[in-house]
Amino acid sequence: MDVEIQMRPAGRARMPDPNDPGLLTPAQTSLLTDQYELAMASSYLRRRMNETVVFELFVRHLPPRRRWLLAAGLGPALAMVKAMQFGEDELAYARSLGFERGFLEYLARFRFSGDIDAMPEGTVMFAGEPLVRVTGGRVEAQLLETLLLNQVNFQTMVATKAARIALAAGGGQPAGDRLVDFSPRRDHGTDAAMKAARAAAIAGSAGTSNLAAAMRYGLNPVGTMAHSYVMSFEREEEAFKAFMEDFPGNAVMLVDTYDTVEGVRRAIAAARDTGVPLAGVRLDSGDLLDLSRKARALLDAAGMSDARIVASGDLEERQIARLTAAEAPIDSFGVGTDLGTSRDSPVVNGIYKLVAHHVGGEWRDVRKRSPEKTTVPGAKQVFRGYVGGEMRGDVIARLEEQLPGRPLLVPFVRNGVPVREETIQQMSQRARAELGALPSALRELDGEGEVYPVSYSELCRAGLQALDARVG
Repeated sequence: MDVEIQMRPAGRARMPDPNDPGLLTPAQTSLLTDQYELAMASSYLRRRMNETVVFELFVRHLPPRRRWLLAAGLGPALAMVKAMQFGEDELAYARSLGFERGFLEYLARFRFSGDIDAMPEGTVMFAGEPLVRVTGGRVEAQLLETLLLNQVNFQTMVATKAARIALAAGGGQPAGDRLVDFSPRRDHGTDAAMKAARAAAIAGSAGTSNLAAAMRYGLNPVGTMAHSYVMSFEREEEAFKAFMEDFPGNAVMLVDTYDTVEGVRRAIAAARDTGVPLAGVRLDSGDLLDLSRKARALLDAAGMSDARIVASGDLEERQIARLTAAEAPIDSFGVGTDLGTSRDSPVVNGIYKLVAHHVGGEWRDVRKRSPEKTTVPGAKQVFRGYVGGEMRGDVIARLEEQLPGRPLLVPFVRNGVPVREETIQQMSQRARAELGALPSALRELDGEGEVYPVSYSELCRAGLQALDARVG
């Protein structure tokens, strides 16, 4: 996969939209849903059950090998919610499924008109905490379920993986600027590649090899050459000279096609022969610790101390952590498969549940009591406490409560209108601050023993007990 050391801003052919919803048209977005969502919505309307309700999106249990998550995916999800509508083709398809005329007329007029509160992207979150809270008519809120889960689950998974890599590259401190997204070749489809690049950028990555994502989201495009380029010339040094002459502002040489150490020597020679400064070398295989040390020694001896070293080749955070701990002279890491697929923990199992509804002129809490799938009733907020700038504990409280600490869910949509928009740079800055505020034990990749404290307020627990007593 390609990499560039001297990264340049994306071109100005179009203004990037960090919340661009992707490849689906607004009408197609409306059918990005499970069949039973339309069935339930139709039944609600027929029985005049379209009162105001509250749904919450949260993660019941953290995924394996994860002790926290980094929230992502909200921006594209809300852009899709805003654009959501049913076109003629979608209505005709719904009609072919047997939905009645009154419901189809409702869908033809559909626009989300409720409220959405959420943790901003780049926020560290834990199990049980509402990440998104939707308040609106029962039909509208129900129809958002699949779309929100589709966007938030995947992008949170990738952002969390990227954040772990950033911590590994920084020896326990966030160093996302040492990470480059090399994932599009291994991602599960074109949309996944776009969202993976965006999620990695939220975690602080320095750029992406994916040009479409770089253009859409205003990220740094990175890349130089592949092994096929080197092998297209009779001699390795000829390939280096040709590339330097054709791209003098991006003279980063891939040096491991044949013999890596000799490749570094040839890159140095090519720079001297062409007069083009050698920006760096890329190591894509072998013993990266040993090779990076030898490459650094050769570059420094040649007076090219500014030339940087980038490593790639099936990297993951534990390997990066070992290289960082050994003080390998590697300036940045290009990560592909493990970043885009989160291979060691590939699923964030977020869920979307009804927690309260307005019935008979009053609010009523509801909760699921199925074994191992219980939920906590009532609309909720999360308050985070700090001591000396370090996160010390979260309290999940009733929405009407005001507790010490920072409330994590903030307004994003009111009456269907977006009221808060953020740039990827803002999200990335937040992520860096959040990762830096994690207790040191939680910044360790495989640390055991310390569990971040998350509790429910007394009022929250009382509401649960009262509901259970009432419904038996």
